[in-house]
Amino acid sequence: MVNIKKTYREISPDLLYAEVMDFSLKQGLKLGINRQETYTLPDHSADFILRGTLTFTLDNKECLRVHIVGTAREETKLMMDVDETIFPADKLAALQADLDFIFSSKEED
Repeated sequence: MVNIKKTYREISPDLLYAEVMDFSLKQGLKLGINRQETYTLPDHSADFILRGTLTFTLDNKECLRVHIVGTAREETKLMMDVDETIFPADKLAALQADLDFIFSSKEED
């Protein structure tokens, strides 16, 4: 199992969620779980935090699980658990390259 973790600053977690979904589908994966929840932040009732979970399958086997948690004004965290025995390395590299192209300027080191 490969675990990829990234932290982004000042991006919409909804946008990251949508792009991860689109880029994963582009690699031939099928969408399983597609769940988003929003919560108010303590002492900031006008601000929300998004929690999103996505799962993807290939050949009816789960190969990618994605968790996104964050706010547009602060940081958004992305965690991807990848079963590299099902999801080929070249497709994972292409998915990461697409994400990096769109979001690398907002990524924290």
